[in-house]
This record gives sequence, structure tokens and C-alpha cells, in this order.
Amino acid sequence: MKVKPVSIIFVERDGWEEYMPRYTEALQNEGANDFRYIPLPSTPMDEVIHNIRESSGIIIGGGNTNMYADYIVDTEISHAIKEKYKTGTPIAGFSAGALISPKECVISPQDNILQKFQHRPGLGLVENMVIAVHFSEWNDEEHLRNIASAFPYYQHYGIDEQSCLYCLNGMPVETDGKGVYSIIHNQITKTDKTSL
Repeated sequence: MKVKPVSIIFVERDGWEEYMPRYTEALQNEGANDFRYIPLPSTPMDEVIHNIRESSGIIIGGGNTNMYADYIVDTEISHAIKEKYKTGTPIAGFSAGALISPKECVISPQDNILQKFQHRPGLGLVENMVIAVHFSEWNDEEHLRNIASAFPYYQHYGIDEQSCLYCLNGMPVETDGKGVYSIIHNQITKTDKTSL
């Protein structure tokens, strides 16, 4: 039986081809070799939806978070992604792709031209969780605290570059990489898979 391809959805920008190995290399090391590159907004909507429906996995890339929300969350693409998620298809988000994955997409002042704390609806693949990305690299402790204040009944995570938070059935189960942080008793604390 032929394995279906992995779809990589991203907002198109100059030089995007050179960036794709960041998404594909680890999967290629595990034997995956069929990838469908889906640049937005240049790919026709029906082609995007078809590729998503035919995917064995979905990667949502990084870049300008508001543009990712505009081109994915606020379109029919979101419904196709959610349908695949409900059938158990693995979905990975990098940077902006991670930020739009929860029910609430929270955007750091360092990630928008207004340089203000922003939030807007996300895909809703996970609920009751909000995240900050590039956490240590952007020195974004204040942003994580603002997230916790704005969403006090949610779980809050700051995720460093070269790091990830794995979720299963909408719940965090494991971390990997340099660092994933949360607020415990008002202190920013580095988590590990045993503390989730």
C-alpha cells in the first residue's frame, strides 16, 4: 500500500524552497520521502483542500502569524485540517504554525507590526492551552505572563526554538529539545515530560 504524502502548508515568501529541509529532514531520516508543498495564497483553494485530504501528515510552517491566521484559520483550509485531525492525522506546527493551532492564537508584540499583545481565533486543535514561541530567544517572559493573565484558566507554555511540545488527543504529553516553560506558583519553570 502506498503511503500518502505529507503536506507542508506555508505562507509563500522569497527563498521558501531553501527553508523546506527544516521541515522535511527529520521525516526523511524516518523514511518519508513524499512531500506536497502548498504555498499560500498562490495555490488554488480546491488544490489545497485536495492535498490536505490526501495527506498522511500535515506541517504548518512559520512566518508572519497574522498572515497564517488570515490564509488558514479564516478560510476553508481550517475545516479540512480539523477534519484530518479528527481522524488521527498527525499535525505539526512550527512557530506561526504552532501559534495558530490552539483554540486561541496569542501573538507576541515581537511578532506583529503594531508591537502589541494580540489574540485571535486559532484552529482549535487543542483547547485550554495557549503558547508563546521563540520564548528564550525573544526574552518573552512578560508575554507569557500576559498570556497567563488574559487566559487564567488555560495551560500556558513558552517554547524555545529547537524545542517542541507534543500533544495527544489535545493534551500535552511530552516535551523535547532545548526548553519548554510554564508558570508554576507565579514562577517561570522549565518543564520536562514528567511534569506535564
